[in-house]
This record gives sequence, structure tokens and C-alpha cells, in this order.
Amino acid sequence: MTDPPERTAVTATEEWRAALAEAGELDSDVTERIIRAHGDRGVRAIEAVAERRVKQYRDFTVVVGHTEEYIVEDGGCTCKDSAYNLDPDDPDQACWHVLAVVIARRIDALDHHDMWYAEVREFL
Repeated sequence: MTDPPERTAVTATEEWRAALAEAGELDSDVTERIIRAHGDRGVRAIEAVAERRVKQYRDFTVVVGHTEEYIVEDGGCTCKDSAYNLDPDDPDQACWHVLAVVIARRIDALDHHDMWYAEVREFL
């Protein structure tokens, strides 16, 4: 007799990402799932996307915070929350900047800038 295939638990993060991919927009169901999975970080990410504070430059994706801008690259972020409070080996843990980038990319809500962030950063 063969053992049944092992089922992998689907995380809350995987659930909202799948729901967002299916909906193609940030509807109330997806919004609730994000907030349930990430709490205040989810709320802040949704606000950043709604306020078009997720910027795509030629070289980086940048999220404009209230006091600074944060570079998000390969699922990591330059913010202190990512550096000190989150487990980099846990894909379900993410700062609100990373969450905002994931959401904005999925619903095509990035604010595109045809310039190099490295060249304009000092002027912003």
C-alpha cells in the first residue's frame, strides 16, 4: 500500500497572493486577506499602493515612505524593519515596502520613471 502524497500547508501569504493573482485587482476580499496575514504592515502597503508611492525606476523599485525612500530588490528592503525585526529565511515575513511592491506589480500599479534612481536619488 502506498502512502498518500504529503500535503503542504498553504500559508496565509500564499493565499492572498493567489487571490490577488486571480482577482487582478485589490478587491475587498484580497485586502482583508493581506491585512489578516500582515496586520499593520499590510495596511501600510495597501495605502502606499493606493497613493502611488511605489516607483519603478530603470535600476530599482522604490517605495516612498513618510520620511525616507526605500529600495526593494529581490524580495529584500533597505528599511530597518527588514534588517532588525524580520526573519530573512521566512518568506511570510515582509516589511510593508516589500508587500507594497508585490501588490503593485501584480495589479500593474507601479509608477514608472524612465530614469536611473541612482542618478536622481540625491535630488529627491
